[in-house]
Amino acid sequence: MTNQNPLLDFSDLPLFDRIQPEHVSPAVDALLVESQAALEKVTASDFPANWNSISAVLDVATEKLSRSWGAVSHLNAVADTPELRAAYNAALPVITEFYTRLGADERLYAKYKAIDVSTLNAEQKQAHKNAMRNFVLSGAELVGAAKDRFAKIQERQAELSQKFSENALDATDAFAYFASESELAGVPQDVVETARELAKAEGKDGYKLTLKMPSYLPVMQFATSSALREVLYRAYSTRASDQAPAEFSKFDNSAVISEILALRLEESKLLGYNNFGEVSVVAKMAKSPNEVITFLRDLARRARPYAEKDVADLRAFAAEHLSLSDPQPWDFPYIAEKLKEARYSFSEQEVKQYFTAPKVLAGLFKIIETLFEVAIREDEAPVWKPGVQFFRIERAGQLVGQFYLDQPARTGKRGGAWMDDVRARWLRPDTCLLQTPVAHLVCNFADGVGGKPALLTHDDVTTLFHEFGHGLHHMLTQINERDVSGISGVEWDAVELPSQFMENFCWEWDVLKHMTAHVETGEPLPRALFDKMLAAKNFQSGMQTLRQVEFSLFDMLLHTSHHPSTDVMNLLNEVRQEVAVIKAPPYSRTAHTFSHIFSGGYAAGYYSYKWAEVLSADAYAAFEEALKQGKPQVETGRKYREAILEAGGSRPAMESFKAFRGREPSIDALLRHQGMA
Repeated sequence: MTNQNPLLDFSDLPLFDRIQPEHVSPAVDALLVESQAALEKVTASDFPANWNSISAVLDVATEKLSRSWGAVSHLNAVADTPELRAAYNAALPVITEFYTRLGADERLYAKYKAIDVSTLNAEQKQAHKNAMRNFVLSGAELVGAAKDRFAKIQERQAELSQKFSENALDATDAFAYFASESELAGVPQDVVETARELAKAEGKDGYKLTLKMPSYLPVMQFATSSALREVLYRAYSTRASDQAPAEFSKFDNSAVISEILALRLEESKLLGYNNFGEVSVVAKMAKSPNEVITFLRDLARRARPYAEKDVADLRAFAAEHLSLSDPQPWDFPYIAEKLKEARYSFSEQEVKQYFTAPKVLAGLFKIIETLFEVAIREDEAPVWKPGVQFFRIERAGQLVGQFYLDQPARTGKRGGAWMDDVRARWLRPDTCLLQTPVAHLVCNFADGVGGKPALLTHDDVTTLFHEFGHGLHHMLTQINERDVSGISGVEWDAVELPSQFMENFCWEWDVLKHMTAHVETGEPLPRALFDKMLAAKNFQSGMQTLRQVEFSLFDMLLHTSHHPSTDVMNLLNEVRQEVAVIKAPPYSRTAHTFSHIFSGGYAAGYYSYKWAEVLSADAYAAFEEALKQGKPQVETGRKYREAILEAGGSRPAMESFKAFRGREPSIDALLRHQGMA
């Protein structure tokens, strides 16, 4: 079995086309035995307390385990089947148990403590410092019953976050509404055609609408039927909650949320903290939960006048032009689209015709190649679905990194977009050879219809640039120590800097004109249309800022002042009362699909997006300043690449930022970029 098991083949890239659910359990068992033996070996009293010696035995074994499990987790997210899900869930507790034990092993902790730090290079020193902090946060200083309980908490939390994620996915997949042709008045033709094909595929009449973004969003923006918008809005905002229809009650995340929060609080107390917010910021740039809450409330205060004006404009336009004197929450996306069309005389639908997926990708590659002095080439690798692409990045003919790109939305694929690592850059201690980094870049875009290429909205384009920013951070690193190369070891509230930085290029004419071609005529985006888009760029930025603050503040208060025994809706309503400018209906349950904080690593860290926006806007301002001074962009690109991307997590993020900008970040550029200066 072993030599046939693709999950045990580490000769090169994962064999995604061969991995089957029945491979999971034997591979996990074999790799756990290997990792456990490695742990026993390095913690033996006669084993030297030497960084490289420990790494050559333990890190080599656990890296295999994490790569193999990473492939399984990836497939679970992008190609979910009942069989794979069962295999994943069966292995999850033993994987969690091992990593929990590893992180809290007092023998290993003692061995790391005994390492002579003066013998380490700068990268190793940073990795060692992080490791010592992580041992403490992983319960290495706990003893007896407290240590056992800590381990049980980790296992249960892993189960619960997987359950949360499954409920959110299943609740999204389970809903379908078969609309009539008349109900779809106003909806873009390509969306209508896709809905018709989906219905046909099930042998049904009408048009199948789902809660996946390529279906849901265009209906909310363009359908003239308020009744249809309400049906979808209610379904979307009650997913995985007690407010969903009875047949979907099995997906309710209410109890899962309460238990996760209770376990996080218990974990915090065991570690000697008052709450999970305090635990979360230990490894971040922010010094305390209070600093974060102050930052968010300050941002809300500055954005509020702009947000109130946004809403007043929408209400006035709805009353005057759409005969909507009392607009409801499901009406606002539609009103906003109509107001945008009237004010700037263009629609998302018109813009979308110019953004064909292949052309956008070519344009994105061109800017990366120019700015960061690399070449991107098509490459070959086994993939999990047809349509998944694979590429390599080279500099001066040398391989720097590789990445998979999975763009289309489909059933069994988790919603949203993300970047994940397949393997990290590492000067391997076992072979003394340099391992190059590999990344997954995953999106959920509408597929092409009727033989035409897929069309992306400008938001989709921004999403693609965002995920590539993460990918570049991972792939362009020049750090050889695995635990601080690429995104590893970067503070969580700084990890969004490179991703949000890349989004800025989606608003540059010199970039956009090279990555657009009308789907019918091949003509590039007209300058006049771009100018309208630019004028509309900060349309509702006040409202959007408050929406992000609402999520971020709810998350931080949930993990600081909220008690798990009380209903999270009470807190959410209080936060909405304080922050929101459009009142959500009483049945709205956004917390129940808030995957970022319940199954995605952003617990008490969702504020990171806003925090990193400050960093990324200020970093991008360096390019704007260089342009004004007539300096070549490539010089600024090189400085940014070397100071931020190549440094990875080898030093504190603030040091990297200061190496690039020569000073600490300021909020001014963000407010200016969003039209709120």
